[in-house]
Amino acid sequence: MPGTQGYAVASCHVERPLDDGVWERFRALVARRPGGFAIAALMRPPADGEDADLFVARASEIAALAPFGHHIHWTSPTHARPTAPDPAAAVRREGAWLREQGLEPRYFCGGGWYTDADVMAAVADLGYADCTATAWRPSYLPPGAERASLDEPAWIRLDDGRRVLELPTTHSLGAAARSLVRSLPRIVHVHFHDYELLDRKRRSTLSLALRLLARRRRPVEPGEVEAEREVAWADVCAD
Repeated sequence: MPGTQGYAVASCHVERPLDDGVWERFRALVARRPGGFAIAALMRPPADGEDADLFVARASEIAALAPFGHHIHWTSPTHARPTAPDPAAAVRREGAWLREQGLEPRYFCGGGWYTDADVMAAVADLGYADCTATAWRPSYLPPGAERASLDEPAWIRLDDGRRVLELPTTHSLGAAARSLVRSLPRIVHVHFHDYELLDRKRRSTLSLALRLLARRRRPVEPGEVEAEREVAWADVCAD
């Protein structure tokens, strides 16, 4: 664990990697490292009909600048949670495709915060650390929606005995900004979406929030995070 005084991680769900305006702003932010944060780029692979070559070029570019990961939208670029059977197979398929392109994602986050036991097994197969668990229940999810709940990093023990390192997301951009004037947990993982950078106000808020957060929690890369406890999957899965 990197220090005992508290630390913070930042990640971005890169959902519009082929949008030139979004990409230019995101790449500039990553290069600038506000507050000293190495912002992890969790990128959505291209859907059918999208420009795979451009995606690979941009993913390779950002992987040279920042921690790189895999973000999945199961149904469509604008519909994150799965509507078809076997979401775990889609994770494996996309993960294999990324590696065929010479990319090496280390982190994973399910779209719409979706996960289940089979998806976690796929995450283990691919050797990812997972970022899908959240410290809060997203208000837009309907009752019974599958997700994972965790407030600090932990090793999740799967039913087959394997373990997945969970780096749970604790704050959205808005929640992080509000929490800066209140108490913060010892470990903070703030996330945002790439398309938020199109809004000048949100762009400024993000940069300021990360700079202020760095005064209270030490910025670290996701790869520096370790876990001191182990929990069973049954104790983490939630609805």
